[in-house]
This record gives sequence, C-alpha cells and structure tokens, in this order.
Amino acid sequence: MRFWQKIIVNAVLFLALAGFLQNMFYVESLWVSLGASIVLAILNMAVKPILFILSLPITLLTLGLFTIVINAAMLSLTSFIIGSGFEFSSFGATMLIAMLVSLVNMVLNSQFRQPN
Repeated sequence: MRFWQKIIVNAVLFLALAGFLQNMFYVESLWVSLGASIVLAILNMAVKPILFILSLPITLLTLGLFTIVINAAMLSLTSFIIGSGFEFSSFGATMLIAMLVSLVNMVLNSQFRQPN
C-alpha cells in the first residue's frame, strides 16, 4: 500500500478500535484519528528505527516480541503529542492496540502487495 492509503487505513482502524474497545481506547473524532495516524507515521519513520537499534539485544533475546513494546511506545508517544482526543487507559491497552494495528496492517500489506 502507498503512504496515504496507510494513513487512511490507520485512521479508520483507530476509529474502529475505539468503538470496539471503548473502555481502553478513546478517539475524539475522525480528524483526531487522521492526525494521530499522520503523527504515528512520522514517528515510525523518525524515532522507531533508533529505538529498534538501541533495543536490538533485548529484541533478539525475546525473539522479536519486544517490537510489540516498541510499537506500543510509538502509540503512547503519539497519544502524548495529540493530547486528550487520543487516549489509552493503560500501557497494557496500548500494547493490545499496537498488536491489533500491526496485525491488520500486516494482513492488508500482504493482500495489496504490488508485484515487482
């Protein structure tokens, strides 16, 4: 998928997850969701590679499961930047949302992969 398609998919996914998991995740509106999706994409391009390299030893020890914590940290940082319109109830909820977002993105990327 292309960049803007991923942004829109993540924005819709944030709204859907906020609807399903109302006690754990709050998104104020479509615009907040879209802004959070853009902020998350920027953080994933700028900050996530640095965190991944710094945490490489623990990621190898946990056979890659620590990347869930890194993704949750990116969502927490996004929530901090966006403010009160995009909130998680706990870090455990953030980890669950991170896993669900990663799973949906992985499935969609495999379905819409463009041939070389």
